[in-house]
Amino acid sequence: MSNRQDTALAELDRLVGTWKVSGEATGQVTYSWLAGRHFLKQEVDLRQAGQHITGIEIIGRERPFGAEEPSEDITSRFYGSQGETLDYVYELNGDTLTIWSGGKGSPAYYRARFSPDGDTLSGDWVWPGGGYHAEQTRVH
Repeated sequence: MSNRQDTALAELDRLVGTWKVSGEATGQVTYSWLAGRHFLKQEVDLRQAGQHITGIEIIGRERPFGAEEPSEDITSRFYGSQGETLDYVYELNGDTLTIWSGGKGSPAYYRARFSPDGDTLSGDWVWPGGGYHAEQTRVH
C-alpha cells in the first residue's frame, strides 16, 4: 500500500469522537477505530424526517479474500436498524469531507467543512430533487 493511501485513511482520525448532530437531522454519532486502525466505526443515533435512524458504519479500504492490495478508495457500508445497507466513498481534501453515496461523482453526496479548531463539521447532504443542511459539533 502506498504512503498516500496510508495517509488518506489516517486523516480520518479527525472524525474520532462523539459528535452532536443538529439541523434537519438531530442526534449523535460516534467514531472510533477498530483494532489495527484499518477500519473506522461510526455508531449512529439520529432522528430525521420523523424517523429514528440507528446503525453502524464501517469505513476503510476493502481487501477481499485473495486480494494482495487494499482498494484505492476509502469505502464504507452502513447497516441500519431498518435493514438498510448503504454504500459510500469517503474523500477528505484539506478541511473538506465529501461522502459520496454509491461512488465518487455520484449526484448524491455529503460535503462538509471542518472548522479551524476541528470541532465543528458543517455541510449539506445533496441528492437529485432534495437535500438538507447538517451541523456536527464534537462533544467528546
